[in-house]
Amino acid sequence: MTTKEYETYYVPAQSHWPIVGAIALFLIAVGAGEYVSNLKSEEAGFGGYVLLAGIALVIYMMFGWFNNVITESMSGKYSHQMDGSFRQGMSWFIFSEVMFFAAFFGALLYARVFSVPWLDGAGNNFMTGEVLWPEFTATWPLVKTPDGTETTGMGWYGLPLLNTILLLTSSITAHLAHVALEEGKRPMVKFWLGLTILLGVTFLYFQVMEYAHGYSDEMKLYLDSGIYGSTFYMLTGFHGMHVTLGTIMLFVVFLRVLKGHFTPDNFFAFQAASWYWHFVDVVWVILFVFVYII
Repeated sequence: MTTKEYETYYVPAQSHWPIVGAIALFLIAVGAGEYVSNLKSEEAGFGGYVLLAGIALVIYMMFGWFNNVITESMSGKYSHQMDGSFRQGMSWFIFSEVMFFAAFFGALLYARVFSVPWLDGAGNNFMTGEVLWPEFTATWPLVKTPDGTETTGMGWYGLPLLNTILLLTSSITAHLAHVALEEGKRPMVKFWLGLTILLGVTFLYFQVMEYAHGYSDEMKLYLDSGIYGSTFYMLTGFHGMHVTLGTIMLFVVFLRVLKGHFTPDNFFAFQAASWYWHFVDVVWVILFVFVYII
């Protein structure tokens, strides 16, 4: 007969937050699609309102769901076994995000290495270029599509370079906040974490400015400006969405630090948000190289 004492495993009650999140993502998808389709038309449409409603619902869901988990954690319901489950869950979540971005980078690679050269007659597609689009030239960024759509490539200098510096700096400040928490230096945790959030918000502000510049009459870089425009906005747009979610996560963690939560031995929520933020930074570095520079 064993005398080993097993830990109790807390099983939470059924939650309505998953369905709230699903509805929010549905509203975001519908609203974003409708809004983008009407960007160049005179009709305002309802897409913007639906998109804002979806974003607001996501924020509400995140704060509500986080509040439930925080309450359960602070009441001592979580064991080391539960902590391990959280770590596995966050690890698999980040892995799924890696695969998500890998699909878009794969689409970018396929377009640049295969599709665009084929349109110009590369490989065994000589007659494709000669018969269908004899005046087409395979270049990247593809500023002139075979049907004559013209746009302008976004340079790597200026706002993209500034945003790269901001995110790399934020990764350093997030690490310093992590180290300060492990050492029990709460004032420094507040300072470095607050600075990380400020850098994230500044990044998002500059990205909005970059999009406004892209959609100006000067650049005419639209979402439907051929394969270059679509891949540019899909990659940078989804990354911006992840930066937004990461900033919200860090802000919730910051509020918890102000309330006195976390100890040098118990701070996985802080660590999970830090993992996610570093992942976002790494994705941006790859994106900056392959979308802006090369």
